Amino acid sequence: MSHPALQPFNLETTALPNRLAVAPMTRVSAEEDGTPTAEMADYYARYAQGGFGIVITEGVYTDEAYSQGYLNQPGITTDQHAKAWGQVSDAVRQAGAQPVMQLMHAGALSQGNRYRRSTAGPSSVRPLRAMMEAYGGSGPWPVPQAMTAEDIEQVIAGFVASAQAARAAGFTGVEVHAANGYLLDQFLTPYTNTRTDEFGGSITNRVRLTASVIAAIRAAVPDPGFWVGVRLSQGKVNDHDYRWEQGAQEAALIFATLSQATYIHIAGEGSGWEEGALLDNGESITALARRVTQKPVIANGNLADASLAALVVAEGHADLISLGRSALANPDYPAKLARGIDPEAFDPAMLSPKVTLANTATWKARNAAASTF
Repeated sequence: MSHPALQPFNLETTALPNRLAVAPMTRVSAEEDGTPTAEMADYYARYAQGGFGIVITEGVYTDEAYSQGYLNQPGITTDQHAKAWGQVSDAVRQAGAQPVMQLMHAGALSQGNRYRRSTAGPSSVRPLRAMMEAYGGSGPWPVPQAMTAEDIEQVIAGFVASAQAARAAGFTGVEVHAANGYLLDQFLTPYTNTRTDEFGGSITNRVRLTASVIAAIRAAVPDPGFWVGVRLSQGKVNDHDYRWEQGAQEAALIFATLSQATYIHIAGEGSGWEEGALLDNGESITALARRVTQKPVIANGNLADASLAALVVAEGHADLISLGRSALANPDYPAKLARGIDPEAFDPAMLSPKVTLANTATWKARNAAASTF
């Protein structure tokens, strides 16, 4: 009997060969103007060639105001961007996987934006800790300006236009990035959102912007065959230990509010699925999302271990599994899983000193040379 994660799965009208997805991973390797490169197309296609059923891109910025988070981050705001992304989607699809574009607004966690010198977020609250050197930043985060009602409308419009462009570029769907401490998660989090309007205060108000983005995209692209997923997390890139204050009660309300999404993707920021899975009611966060929304759920977080991945799927904690760094070390992970071959361990040096494709290529060349001695 094959591994549960290798069983076929239907996501809306699309038949998938297995339940394995590549998680979004920032690679800051686009052109300076945000245009994806041929190297990026090859990079994403390798995962499809290795057997993954879904390949989710890194976070792609959605407007030319405050959304860009890193220099050399790819965008989807111009015809040139869209044309280049079409080459990426073609390469992934021709290799047998479904391409999904993650749409991202960095908000207050922007440390490189060619369109703005300042940052913006739900409130004028300095983000915790320091900018990330591996992504080209250094020093404390700047204090963002609080977004106006017009800024928020611009955010929503940017997500909608980007989703339409992604569809035109051949992507099967988009994933709305509401995790890891970026803009939509900043609105969801009490200590970064001190607003008193309809986007602040209660959980219902704080999740409103994410729900509005999903609803606006779906209204603009009503075809159910075009996925509109959402990625959520408790921990953040600058606060790994954060947990939703009201536990399962808060999680259930968030999930119910976002149940219009095609799927829910729970990120394991800073910890594995096991460490972050259990809520105060004894239920795993992914199982709760699945039960409340009745939508497919993607689990994430150190799930390359075959026995753990089997448990997550077989026991109904999630429908699909996404791999990040394990996929980076094993772009052929599904093929290895099918043959019973243990995956290679991820080496942090693959992403050092920066998380670029060039640095990973250097690491691979260095290790290939060392293996010949």
